[in-house]
Amino acid sequence: MYRTNVCEIDLDAIRHNAGVMRACLAPGTGLMAVVKADGYGHGAAQVARAALEAGACMLAVATPDEGEALRRAGIEVPILVLGGIEAHAARAVVGCGLTQTVFDEATVLALSAAGEALHRTAHVHLKLDTGMGRIGVRTPQEAQSLTALIDRLPHVALTGCFTHMATADEDDAAGTRAQLARFTALCDAIAAVHPGKIIRHAANTACIFRYPQAHFDMVRGGIALYGYSPVPEVTTLRPAMRWTARAVYVKTIRPGDRVSYGGLFEAARPTRVMTVPVGYADGYRRGLTGKGCVLVRGRRAPILGRVCMDQIMVDVTDIPQAQAGDEVVLLGAQGEDRIDAQEMAGWLDTISYEVICSPSKRVPRTYLHE
Repeated sequence: MYRTNVCEIDLDAIRHNAGVMRACLAPGTGLMAVVKADGYGHGAAQVARAALEAGACMLAVATPDEGEALRRAGIEVPILVLGGIEAHAARAVVGCGLTQTVFDEATVLALSAAGEALHRTAHVHLKLDTGMGRIGVRTPQEAQSLTALIDRLPHVALTGCFTHMATADEDDAAGTRAQLARFTALCDAIAAVHPGKIIRHAANTACIFRYPQAHFDMVRGGIALYGYSPVPEVTTLRPAMRWTARAVYVKTIRPGDRVSYGGLFEAARPTRVMTVPVGYADGYRRGLTGKGCVLVRGRRAPILGRVCMDQIMVDVTDIPQAQAGDEVVLLGAQGEDRIDAQEMAGWLDTISYEVICSPSKRVPRTYLHE
């Protein structure tokens, strides 16, 4: 590895966070660890193993490709593909032993054909739209019709049903309760025509902490697994990602000198400028121009001028010991200070989820406590 621009992932933090979520659950309620988007940028296989060691019993991904990658990494537990698929993906889903989300007849028939061809059973979870308005069947009649079709097909097995809560992280308890009521009604409609027990899951991270009545048979832990809570009352999570680089150059510029593209920054005093080899090609967003800062020797150094593709410049005038080779923290702790994803999200007018997914494939990941 030649780059000093690296994301350090603390797998003990992942284990700790899984434990925080499991402590909220009644005995017999399972934790599904959501490791889509390459484990929210942390590395799906490594996060999955840590979460399973901490008691998770199932994994969730967004696409069959993500599930395939986990199987290649030797992970054998049940893996749910949360999104819909096109017919040509059905064979890969069945071949890898993934559990597929379904909400339409065409997908069920494609999975049935793949199961017959491969002499395997396609496992499916039926998605119920109770208010998110994204994917899923919406009425008891639709749920029963699709369930009846699945039960008629010898190579498809209904093993679960689920919904997604739209406003559990907001001050909208009435909306969440209404969704849960619709979910329960749809589950009852399925049970009226389906002979066997299936896994019911509705709780996302916010519901895990706020709505124990939403836990049912399993919950889906996403953002909290990585150390960030969507609800302010939870304070015991540990961020797992620390993004650092090393300074390559420090110089002093004169009053009136400008820095970076467009000359947006003009020095009003003699200014010590540190250059750091990270930029928007690494996922350090251009929107941080004029807003963000980094940590150098435990102190904050504001970004000067525009974020470039591969480099940023920061002001270390008030950090006189700063020099080339110093560790620069973009995300995480150094000394007594910390820049976390919530703070960076505020600079960017976005959410912590997007921040931790931002470091690109060009940024190596290293792992602590594997």
